[in-house]
Amino acid sequence: MIRFEDISWRSATFQLEGVNLDVPQGCYGVLMGPTGCGKTTLAEILCGLRSPSAGRVFCANTEITHLPPGRRGIGYVPQDGALFPTMSVQENLAFALRLQGLPQAERAKAVAPLAEQLGISHLLQRMPEHLSGGERQRVALGRALASRPAALVLDEPLSALDEPTRDALILILRDIQRNLRLTMLHITHHKHEAASLAQRLFRFENGLLTESPLPQ
Repeated sequence: MIRFEDISWRSATFQLEGVNLDVPQGCYGVLMGPTGCGKTTLAEILCGLRSPSAGRVFCANTEITHLPPGRRGIGYVPQDGALFPTMSVQENLAFALRLQGLPQAERAKAVAPLAEQLGISHLLQRMPEHLSGGERQRVALGRALASRPAALVLDEPLSALDEPTRDALILILRDIQRNLRLTMLHITHHKHEAASLAQRLFRFENGLLTESPLPQ
């Protein structure tokens, strides 16, 4: 599960006040809202990249409000993928496993089935600069999944992709969520993504976050 309890955050030009959100265990939650409403800020608070001024954050029934990012059990796919440009696809996929101290042979063994599932086995030795947009997002997704997180957060992961590539990745995301029974929070402003993926749908407007009926 992913839960925000009365989360507040402030900067010089923007603030969130008393935000509550609950994505049940194993559920695909989608968060929609206009640009600048605070969706990415919430994702960064969840992942530990920003600290709330008030409130509590939970993942998998554990409070993680003050834990460092690496101890939260959350995989994060930012909008641009943010691949490491000097690392190959295989090295990007295995990055979290290397931080955990796994030997190279074990990292390669763990990465291979993940790459196959994502359809990027043929790209393992390629550098990020030689990948298409869809390939980059598949690698970013694989890197987030490699450490077997308890929850996965995706911030506009499909926004820069053409329609056929977006539809292919929607199918992959569905399969991943179903097969791994992951709790997921997917941020988007695309109605098609929400209709295709959401099991719980949330909208963020004018500083107020509410749950909405699923699209028909």
